[in-house]
Amino acid sequence: MLDKAKAIQSDMVAWRRDFHMHPELGFNETRTAAKVAEVLNSLGWRVRTGVGKTGVVGELGSGGPVIGIRADMDALPIQGA
Repeated sequence: MLDKAKAIQSDMVAWRRDFHMHPELGFNETRTAAKVAEVLNSLGWRVRTGVGKTGVVGELGSGGPVIGIRADMDALPIQGA
């Protein structure tokens, strides 16, 4: 798994930068959710979208045990100076 992560390290950096250039507030993360689903699909994950409105669930493998990881995708509103 570590080798797979290292192989896409530069892609992960690019995705993070892209997400930060296009912030979306809670329950409006349509672009972000679409990108997350696209990436997970491209990596061979089973993907469900629209979970709790804009959530994405990715599943890899089958059987158990199972590990769940949760991550926020929304931006926080920032008041201009």
